This record gives sequence, C-alpha cells and structure tokens, in this order.
Amino acid sequence: MDKRTIAMTIAGFDPSGGAGVLNDVKTFESLGVYGTAVVTSLTAQNIHEVTGVLPVDVGFIEKQMDTVLQSEDIKYAKTGMLYSQEIVKAVASRVEEHELKLVVDPVMVAGSGGFLSKKGLAESIKKYLLPLSVLTTPNIHEAETLSGIKIENEGDAIEAALEIGKHCDVVVTGGHLKGSDIFYNGSIHVFEGELMESNNTHGSGCTYSSAVTAMLSKGCDIESSIKFAGNFVKESIKYGTRGTLNQMWKFDDPLDSI
Repeated sequence: MDKRTIAMTIAGFDPSGGAGVLNDVKTFESLGVYGTAVVTSLTAQNIHEVTGVLPVDVGFIEKQMDTVLQSEDIKYAKTGMLYSQEIVKAVASRVEEHELKLVVDPVMVAGSGGFLSKKGLAESIKKYLLPLSVLTTPNIHEAETLSGIKIENEGDAIEAALEIGKHCDVVVTGGHLKGSDIFYNGSIHVFEGELMESNNTHGSGCTYSSAVTAMLSKGCDIESSIKFAGNFVKESIKYGTRGTLNQMWKFDDPLDSI
C-alpha cells in the first residue's frame, strides 16, 4: 500500500457501481486518497430499482474493520448503508475502539426509492453513531427521519439541522431544497446552491459524504470540506462519473481548488 492518505468507507455494495463502497472508493481515489472498504450489505440494484438486500454477518463486519485497522494508519472513515440496528451498534463499537473520526451518511432509502434499512435504524444511528461522529450529511428525507420535522422550506431545514445538531455537526444537503446546503456546527451557515436537472444523480449522497471525508483526511477543515464536496457533486452530476474523475484529476492537489 502506498504512502498516500488512507480513508475507510463502511457501507453497502452496489453492483451498478454508482453508489455504496464502489462509489466511495472511486471518489477517494479521484481526490488522491487511498480507499479501503468494509462491506456491510450486498444489494441487487441499478439506477432504477433495488431488487434485493443481503446483510453481511455482524461478526464478519467487525473482522473486516479490525483486520484493516490493525495494519493501516486510518484517521477518517465514513459510513453509508448500515441496514440494521445490530450493524450500527457493531460499527459504533469499532469506531470508538479505534478512535476513528467519522462522517455519517445516514442511508435509509436508495435514490430509486428502494428501502436499504430495517425499522428502527434512524433511532440507533442517533443513539450509537452520531455521538461518535464529527459530521453527518443527511439529505432532506433523511433529515426529516432523524429530526422528526417535516421539511418543506429552508426554515424547516434549519430547524431540522438544529435538532440533529444536538448529537453532532450536521449538513442537510440541498439536492431537494433549491440546491442549498444547511450546515450547523453551533451556528447556522447556508451555502447557496442550485438544482441541476440530470439523470446522473444515483449515488450523489455517497459522492458528497466521501468527498467530505477525503478532504478532512487531507487536513482540510469541515466548512471548507463541505464547500468542496458541494462543488464536486455538481461536477459529478454535470459530467457523470467518468467525466468527474477526469475533471478532478486536473488538480495537482484538490486543496488548491478550495
């Protein structure tokens, strides 16, 4: 393994390559970060539908994390699809044991509408995982579930961010709210954006959270990492995955683009 910064994704496997650990590792790589991946669930899905979910045995998820973390110097990790309360608790235990700095993408439903979680996942994420996290990156629907607040406008999103922010710093991503991101870290910051009409949105939440994680692992602060990730996702949506990877490699160091 080379001497580049190393990060970890703990998430599901999407065989279409657009979301989950494959997306995360591609995003890490495009930003000059070596990606390791712990698989929590296997899915049968494409950009249109989810036809099956097979969770990985909890003990084997723990073994994956332990084995990699015993040999590699990893400070930052991110989670995606965790599927069940049992998996959340196991991941939280290992995050605490290995003192990982964690970004939580609270994946519950696929962009196609298929369910990627069992009942009670949101409560277990709030109870066990968010208190150990440096940031969580819910979209509007996930923020509604975590906060219990219906979000119909920017004011609602701010209220939800304040509620979720009782557990850790939060950015409510604005792909469904005029494109603006609402960041709360003790005070509210609104990062203005714009909605983009495109079919290249499958896995955009994974791209966002993994870009944030990559930039944090390279020494960037949270606010700058969030701003960079927002721009990175816009490029992803605009050009598609192949275009984005080529586009982002033009930076000698992604920090130069902030």
